[in-house]
Amino acid sequence: MISSNVSSILSNQTYMNNSASNVANANTDGYVPRDTTISETKNGGTKANTSLSTSSGSEKSQTDLSKEMTDQIAIEKIATSNIQAIRTQNEMLGSLLDIRG
Repeated sequence: MISSNVSSILSNQTYMNNSASNVANANTDGYVPRDTTISETKNGGTKANTSLSTSSGSEKSQTDLSKEMTDQIAIEKIATSNIQAIRTQNEMLGSLLDIRG
């Protein structure tokens, strides 16, 4: 179970990095932002898939700051819940080891 939480954290780190790059380039003329999707892997983990958004042909940056900000909030919440799950699993394992000891 911990491995799936770690996998999710790593996938969402890629998502956050792409979003941060999109925000950093919000004023860069001709910038086409990166889209990130998270998909499940065969072993129960997750994987970040990155692609360029479809260009509108605009000479201005095509970054949608409202989308990026809401995505970043969601990514933060996902990371927090995964960290809490890892902590809980760690405490449970520690309690089991204490009982056995």
